[in-house]
Amino acid sequence: MNPSLATRNGPHSAGIDAQGVLDSRMLPDPEFDLMWDSIFVDEEIKTRLLSQGLLNFVLRPALARGAIPLHGIILLVGPPGTGKTTLAKGLASRVAASVSNMGEFRFIETEPHALAGAALGKSQKAVREFLGGTVAEAAASGPLIVLLDEVETLAADRQKLSLEANPVDVHRASDAVLAQLDHLASENPNVLFIATSNFPQAIDEAFLSRADLRVDVGLPGDEACYAILNDTVAKIAQSFPGLNRLLDGHQLQEAGAACYGLDGRQIRKAVITAMTFDKRTALNPEQLTAQDIFNAVNMARQSKESA
Repeated sequence: MNPSLATRNGPHSAGIDAQGVLDSRMLPDPEFDLMWDSIFVDEEIKTRLLSQGLLNFVLRPALARGAIPLHGIILLVGPPGTGKTTLAKGLASRVAASVSNMGEFRFIETEPHALAGAALGKSQKAVREFLGGTVAEAAASGPLIVLLDEVETLAADRQKLSLEANPVDVHRASDAVLAQLDHLASENPNVLFIATSNFPQAIDEAFLSRADLRVDVGLPGDEACYAILNDTVAKIAQSFPGLNRLLDGHQLQEAGAACYGLDGRQIRKAVITAMTFDKRTALNPEQLTAQDIFNAVNMARQSKESA
């Protein structure tokens, strides 16, 4: 066995120590399950994502590759801060928990810049070794879900790249990604790729055409804004129970309404910002008020509008 696939100690670790691997573990994973619950998007989106993930492991192994054009790729696109990576990790764990007859799943998260940022002339080789080596070997041992974060870094649109500004190696790296994905789709129906991108316009068209499902994850709506704000306070209240007095209150609902236009990350950070207005609150977060949160949300909106 490749020493890069050696398993570390721990019930949910899958320690793969190889170039391009940011994280590896076994699924289902309790941390990832919490991520799924913490992302507030339309239930229809979560249902479609989970169903597509399940189909990957139910339908693909049962059909000949030529019978149906499934590549085992789910693509999440949208602005930064909307929770695409968090949603992808949560999805991976939920899929693994739902397909219990296949046993424990392995999860690998890529570090895209470690592959695309390799020395001149080496990106193509790094991509080929990662997908054709590390991923293929992991797939040989059981069901596998791979997170391709910032996929535009690996599968850059070749038609928009200038060979003068971008060496031919970048083009070849995109070629290598597509070739290896096709090979894995053909040989390993037990692999699912979940890709994310802040800039879908920068992704190669050939990669986009291979995605079995594309989901746009936009900014949260009114109800989701409040749900994110309330959830953030609730999580902090687990350690500082005095904050339970703020939950589901009218003032917090007003602050939630003011969050419209912010992304999920900005909303959660606004609660932390609200604790910086007074050092006494920083020392004792239970002194946080709904007015503090409202003021911090307005600050976040003003900062975003002036950016």
